Amino acid sequence: MAIVETAAHHFFHHGYAATAIEQVAADAGVSKVTIYNQFGDKRALFTAAVECECEKMRGHFSLEGTVHGTVRERLTAIGQAIYAFLFRPEMIQFERRIAAETEVEPAIGAAFLEAGPWRMKHGFAAYLSHAVAAGELAIPDPMLAAEQFVSMCKGMGDLERRFGAFVTPEARDQRIAGAVEVFLAAYGKPAVPCATDR
Repeated sequence: MAIVETAAHHFFHHGYAATAIEQVAADAGVSKVTIYNQFGDKRALFTAAVECECEKMRGHFSLEGTVHGTVRERLTAIGQAIYAFLFRPEMIQFERRIAAETEVEPAIGAAFLEAGPWRMKHGFAAYLSHAVAAGELAIPDPMLAAEQFVSMCKGMGDLERRFGAFVTPEARDQRIAGAVEVFLAAYGKPAVPCATDR
């Protein structure tokens, strides 16, 4: 939808407070009344914009969108996608703005968490639950496991980028590989030995 995509561009590049409904309407080629009729208010438009942006990431958790291969290969691909999504310069800039605006209006931070990170965590947890049902992983709490995996993939990288440090591709790959290794050590199902191995 042109309105949501235009709004996402404004929110991500200018922040919530500096984004005007009038400008979004003008750039989307619609009237301000049309936006209010469809979304109700600015916060609802913001929520739709964040959800739209995060849908790009959630595609990596869908059964159709994930790469084929071993659990290790799929988790590595998901880790790489998470890292690439979260470490885009515009995402870091957006998070800084939202954090600052939340100081004044806490509801903005809550709306962002609900539409973005929490929604993505539910999507990843659903993917992990499917892997459990398929007998590939043994995870008692997929929601917790989803949070653990993302945190390990990021490591201190999000802090480093937020404060201007450069994260090398080698450091990125090492973090993701380490996250997958630890995750599988905790939740991977041991291979069943063949009869000839006994």
